[in-house]
Amino acid sequence: MEANRSYPVLFDRYDRNPILQAKDWPYPVNTVFNPAATRLADGTTLLLCRVEDRRGISHFCVARSVNGVDNWQIDHQPTMVPDIDAHPEEIWGIEDPRITYIPEMDQYAIVYTVYSLGGPGVAIALTKDFHSFERLGLIMSPDDKDAALLPHRIGGHWALIHRPVGPQGAHMWISYSPDLRHWGSHKLILEARRGAWWDANKIGLSPPPIETDEGWLTIYHGVRPTASGSLYRLGLALFDKEVPERCLLRGDEWIFGPEERYEREGDVNNVVFPCGYTIGADGDTINLYYGGADSCICLARGSISRLLRWLKTHGSTHFRRWSDSGLYPELLADDVVIPNE
Repeated sequence: MEANRSYPVLFDRYDRNPILQAKDWPYPVNTVFNPAATRLADGTTLLLCRVEDRRGISHFCVARSVNGVDNWQIDHQPTMVPDIDAHPEEIWGIEDPRITYIPEMDQYAIVYTVYSLGGPGVAIALTKDFHSFERLGLIMSPDDKDAALLPHRIGGHWALIHRPVGPQGAHMWISYSPDLRHWGSHKLILEARRGAWWDANKIGLSPPPIETDEGWLTIYHGVRPTASGSLYRLGLALFDKEVPERCLLRGDEWIFGPEERYEREGDVNNVVFPCGYTIGADGDTINLYYGGADSCICLARGSISRLLRWLKTHGSTHFRRWSDSGLYPELLADDVVIPNE
């Protein structure tokens, strides 16, 4: 008897995926993947693509499209490259950017992974035009990655979600800063589960959280080790709008995983990895841009309202935390305090 494989489809793949590949680039590259995304004031979709050269070192390159689907105009040279003289932490490349527009600054904040001698760390750069960049440098030391800023201050402080790795696994944390340079008030906000779960042992933020009336809707990735390698899938969580370290709901099932050949086969098999999205003119359609198998850029479309409805049906308010076993109780207290100005 054939297994029942019916399940809600929350993201529809674009039928002409991949939308960008190495062969589209105006200069020689190995692969293009894991793009950050934003919609500019004139409606143009901008992707800040991770591009790996044939040395294995990554840089960023901008691709622009009027409709966010095709006819991409790609910068003829790398847009942002490692600056190892001023920032030696970038010696082995810059990777996996996330873009957040900051209305208070009228600038875009790019949070990205730097590949340093000590491993991956988190850095920030600011830009108004994606031509010139003000690097603020390393803000989270190795081993840390999968980071993005919230677009406005919380309790007078900027908030950064990131994924440090420690002895107990790789979990999602939030940290606060008065100036984007000095960070503290670190709190664990979402743990990787244990055992056979799809998101056991290692999780991380995917694109920046989506601000909704009901909270910060967050797409995150889970990494499951298998006999044939790691398997990257996506899930959903919702965090309190005013106290974003408080998780309100977490989906038990994954919502999107590698199925198509361009997601199953590549430099790294079985990976779907989004770093960016844009929201449609209706305020509900989400255009999710993701890397397929670390080898190409793809597009899938969903609905914010449908994601929230699914999470209310398939999410849990009671999920096991480290504090349940007596570990890190001070990091998960119910009466969380936001830092004062």
